[in-house]
Amino acid sequence: MFGTLLTAAIALVASFALTVPVRRLALQVGLVDQPAARKLHLEPVPLLGGLAIYCGVVLALVVSLNGHLEEQTAGILAGATLLGVVGLLDDRGVLHHQVKLMVAMPVAGAILLVSGIRADVFTPLVPSYGPALDVALTLLWVVGITAAFSILDHMDGLCAGVAAIAAAYFTLFAWLDGQSAVRVLSAATLGAAAGFLRWNFSPAKIFMGDSGAMFLGFLMATLGLKIRPGWMPHATAWMAPVFILLVPVFDTFLVTLSRLRRGLLPFASPGKDHTAHRLSNLGCGHRGAVIALYGLGAVGGGLAVVVGYWRTPASYAVAAVVAAAALAATAYLETAPFESQGKPCRPESLPPHG
Repeated sequence: MFGTLLTAAIALVASFALTVPVRRLALQVGLVDQPAARKLHLEPVPLLGGLAIYCGVVLALVVSLNGHLEEQTAGILAGATLLGVVGLLDDRGVLHHQVKLMVAMPVAGAILLVSGIRADVFTPLVPSYGPALDVALTLLWVVGITAAFSILDHMDGLCAGVAAIAAAYFTLFAWLDGQSAVRVLSAATLGAAAGFLRWNFSPAKIFMGDSGAMFLGFLMATLGLKIRPGWMPHATAWMAPVFILLVPVFDTFLVTLSRLRRGLLPFASPGKDHTAHRLSNLGCGHRGAVIALYGLGAVGGGLAVVVGYWRTPASYAVAAVVAAAALAATAYLETAPFESQGKPCRPESLPPHG
């Protein structure tokens, strides 16, 4: 436990301290996020926080592992670095945004597969073609979660805070199951996200940019693949990472469904139509919406822990209740006012279901 706390502390201090010079560098090179119709800030904000998060994680890993990175850890860092660089190029405006989704994220997922990291859902059930299904699931999971965090970075403190909470639960799972390498990685991610959050919470003094959001999203996806809760039956083990990442999963579902109903491409039509935007418009305010989603993330992580000690039928009953609650919340949030592409959108302007 002391080693875990030390890893998190190193990442936290490094991320916290490095954010100051990184912010200064962003201003010097002109890497700032300008105000726009679909954005909340009214003044230019530096865009390079992902670099501080990246350095915090890497430094904590190098110190905690004494500079000896095993093959899988090296593969994880390679994929995360790739996405960080691609995200930085996108922040700079020199890369088409679809390159991230269609090229960079699948390639990062392939790096995990080459490193021996993949889902293990179908192989024990159908040994003949289960491995092929698990490979496909791995790529879908990595792309989906990384993209979910990429679009989650739309309100001060939201992405970093949600990542920190999820990383805390991943650390707990790794500690309970004796997965030392996973525990170090998750603790480093927790510390780096928490250290940066000091500067990113409302009113944000710096944004992490896509370089940070994609970096954190990839690490979240990887940790979801890596945890192997031995006390959970195989039939329910898949629930743990899904519940831990409940906030980005739900937000992506809501946005995807809402934009498809309006005839828009989900990942190519940015707007103020995310969960946090709608909660804010319902009276929570920006900070209140972010804190509410922190709470949802904590509840999701708590459910991940609890279902591990229940019998399989009870776990699936909980999953069914969560799914029903998600659908009900989606229907309710669709009645809240929001903006799409800078234009007000209200329930009556949406096309009918079906």
